[in-house]
Amino acid sequence: MPKDYGLERTPANQQRRPQNARDDEWTRNFLLRGQVAYVATHWDEQPFINPTMYWYDAEQHRIFFHSNRKGRVRANSERHQQVCLAVSEFGKLLPSNIALEFSIQYASVIVYGRLQILEDAEERRYALDGLIHKYFPQFSPGREYRPITDTELLRTSVYAIAIESWSGKENWPDQAGQSDEWPPLPEHLRP
Repeated sequence: MPKDYGLERTPANQQRRPQNARDDEWTRNFLLRGQVAYVATHWDEQPFINPTMYWYDAEQHRIFFHSNRKGRVRANSERHQQVCLAVSEFGKLLPSNIALEFSIQYASVIVYGRLQILEDAEERRYALDGLIHKYFPQFSPGREYRPITDTELLRTSVYAIAIESWSGKENWPDQAGQSDEWPPLPEHLRP
């Protein structure tokens, strides 16, 4: 009998392969160094996914990002607070002499939570300054760049994801599974 993936029986963050699951510390560190997040929102039954820069504030256990003042992310967020965010990285492609075993080295984090559109100007500045600092730690407002103005704040939507759960996973083998019943891959085709 197939597994019941209903959310009342199987939590969204439950790993299918526990050997690839990573703990909270690994997950935190991965979010701190990740570069691009994919934010999934929805309009009724239609899901949407958008790539974005993000900042994980470990002290507040929230993720911040921004988008245009008007657009799909903003409209969806005003209608539904539920959100899912993914961050991933990939290594080598892993060929095999078994079709089902072709693979790739990967690590990822999936976050589940509630999206809040930030309205308070100081909270929005805090989030945007955190975003800039994550990607450009050598820059400081008032020194290398003009601090965020009130006019600029009016042109962007700033969001905070209150993290309800997450899951980190990693599968980074040196090679894909191989069969002894089939000739090995030639040396020039191995990673």
